[in-house]
Amino acid sequence: MSADVKRRAPKEHTTDPHSRLSVQPKMQLMDQGDGSHSSHDEPAAERSGMKRLSTLWSSFRRDKKDRLKDVPESPVEPGPAEPLEREPRVIRGQYFFEYLVVVSLVKSGGGYEPQISYQFPKRDGMGRSQKEEEEKILRAITLFCFPEGIDWAPMTEYQSETFSFVLTEVDGSRKNGYCRRLLPKGNKACPPEAYCIISKLACFGLFSKIFDEVEKRRQKSMAMIYPFMQKLRESPFPAPGNSVEIKSHIPESGTEIIKLTRPLDSWLEHVNFATLCGCLSNQEILLVFAAAVLERRIVFIAEELGTLSQVAHAVSALLYPFTWQHTLISIVPSILIDVVMAPTPYLLGVQKKMLDLIDDKCDMLLVDLSEDRTETFIASIGDERSILPPKLHDEILLALENKKEKATVEEWNRVVSEAFLGFFVKTVGHYASYLTSSGGAEARRTFQSRAFYKSIKSNTTRHFVKKFMQTQMFDIFIQEAEQRQSGTHQGIFHQKIQEYQNNRKVEKKKQ
Repeated sequence: MSADVKRRAPKEHTTDPHSRLSVQPKMQLMDQGDGSHSSHDEPAAERSGMKRLSTLWSSFRRDKKDRLKDVPESPVEPGPAEPLEREPRVIRGQYFFEYLVVVSLVKSGGGYEPQISYQFPKRDGMGRSQKEEEEKILRAITLFCFPEGIDWAPMTEYQSETFSFVLTEVDGSRKNGYCRRLLPKGNKACPPEAYCIISKLACFGLFSKIFDEVEKRRQKSMAMIYPFMQKLRESPFPAPGNSVEIKSHIPESGTEIIKLTRPLDSWLEHVNFATLCGCLSNQEILLVFAAAVLERRIVFIAEELGTLSQVAHAVSALLYPFTWQHTLISIVPSILIDVVMAPTPYLLGVQKKMLDLIDDKCDMLLVDLSEDRTETFIASIGDERSILPPKLHDEILLALENKKEKATVEEWNRVVSEAFLGFFVKTVGHYASYLTSSGGAEARRTFQSRAFYKSIKSNTTRHFVKKFMQTQMFDIFIQEAEQRQSGTHQGIFHQKIQEYQNNRKVEKKKQ
């Protein structure tokens, strides 16, 4: 992407008070990740890089010996999942999920090939095009449930793990994949199998609890999963802070009532900042945030899939109320490792066993999350410590120190999110004052960018904001604001802006 941000007309949307993403351009992995395509005025190296990336999906199927069969042609995980409130079916209180699949590793040649061995519910009566699209999604699911490839062996012990990914269809719509891998019941050595729930809803904690129930039933019989998932599918998705109760009968245990509660802070329910804070120190988190806020290339390295997925999505969530507009693949499958060659911004999660496959480590932030690491930042640009204004940098550090070691996930999320939300309130929270309109109440407003950053008194803050204004996330945020009618500000960000401005007024009166 060239240095100057390209302005695009965003599609129409409905703003929601809890939405962390008000507009999402249609995008594919083969695009720049922000919905715009290469243009003639872009550098030749960037165009060639994107051309290489655009051929990845078709080229992956050429080598039958080392690659999985029928690798999906549909694009995968180019950006963050749509928030819950954007989906009409959620508002209507419909399905928790679209389907549950079990992916098993089947012996094939010199390795194991992931194949879907169970699907609920079965889709009948679909047209040809619908069936083809579903087959592409199902093939993509197998790829992300076992991103390591075909190198597996039978085992008698395996620590179950839960992780997530996002699938994006050609039309830009997104589906969240929640996956748990575990060993099937029995004494015989075998490779693990994966349970994957596909849903338009973004609520990692809730689906983790659902997997606990699925795993409990799987240890007894596969047939016991069906009635539980059927009742769950028929239940309405609860409002923030509310619960839904599912009655389920288990032989030898009787009838159980399973209570699934949705977090009160619905805009944070898709993330778990505790994992991020457990892997990195507060200072290291700030360095990653600094790189992310300027939309740089960031790669996370870890052994556990759960760590990769949770950290990647947590870093994306730190940017609220702004939204990461570029490529985001929380777990990069081995056959897609060439995605690291893309010259445009991305957030990637790569298993440590594939670290040696990253040949060019220039112009990126390469972050090692593993416990046995000798250094956290394997590669960096070198200016990450000077990106954020010093005073605001220290204020975030001070706020992060309020984390309690034994706090709940919700408490961790609240402390961390508010620390970074406060940063944006103090740096760009005055943006609404520089939206002007020459027409009537319904006329589109125009953002006075120069007057906006010139109004900032602090030199270091103004220097940062001037750079931040060149990012795609800020550009999209302002385009949304220009389309909104005056006085329709909603959401937690604008609540915090109001609180901050009120506090400043009180302080001035005291002086």
